[in-house]
Amino acid sequence: MGAGAVGCFIGGSLLAAGAKVRFIGRPHVLSTLKEHGLTLTDLDGRKQEIDASRLQVNSEVPWGVRPALVLLTVKSASTFEAAAQLGDRLPAGTVVVSLQNGVSNAHMAGHAAPTLRVLAGVVPFNIAVTAPGVYHRGTGGRLSAKQHPALMPWIEWSERAGIPLDLRADIEALQWGKLLINLNNPVNALSGLPLRDQLLDAGYRSCWAALVGEAGLVLA
Repeated sequence: MGAGAVGCFIGGSLLAAGAKVRFIGRPHVLSTLKEHGLTLTDLDGRKQEIDASRLQVNSEVPWGVRPALVLLTVKSASTFEAAAQLGDRLPAGTVVVSLQNGVSNAHMAGHAAPTLRVLAGVVPFNIAVTAPGVYHRGTGGRLSAKQHPALMPWIEWSERAGIPLDLRADIEALQWGKLLINLNNPVNALSGLPLRDQLLDAGYRSCWAALVGEAGLVLA
């Protein structure tokens, strides 16, 4: 739900591993997928091409579907609206994992869709769109989600898909850690440099450190 960079990469990885995946996204993304299919690459040299004919794409959640798992990957501003649509159209108890930045999206989604089982998750790596329909994972790391029995079957699926998943009791701590790391985003944007070049510059790293320090004071 929210087939952008993260949604297309993770969903595409599961599809390539044999799972049945439906992509819900904005029309401009879906039209690109219909025209170019889906290509997944990463820093380890992976390249998987999925033909457009294999992709199930919709601009809204279809009535009558009964997914075993929903991955919520919309931007934070769209969380409430997207979750409300899921709650309106999916069976009670459907498991939803919020793979979004920030610390409150799972709570917000649960409030918007109280009949669903919403769990928090963390995506540690970044995904870049390098060409139409081409999604590249440029950094490493393992997916994390709140520990829950309903997610146990997905550990094997995620390993098979090349996006290993850890179930954590301390998911909130990981969310806050990811938020602190993301404080580098404005520094990177304002620098105008690729992420690697920016991080190799001591001055820009000092700016990031200052932001993390300020955040620590605010949190304290």
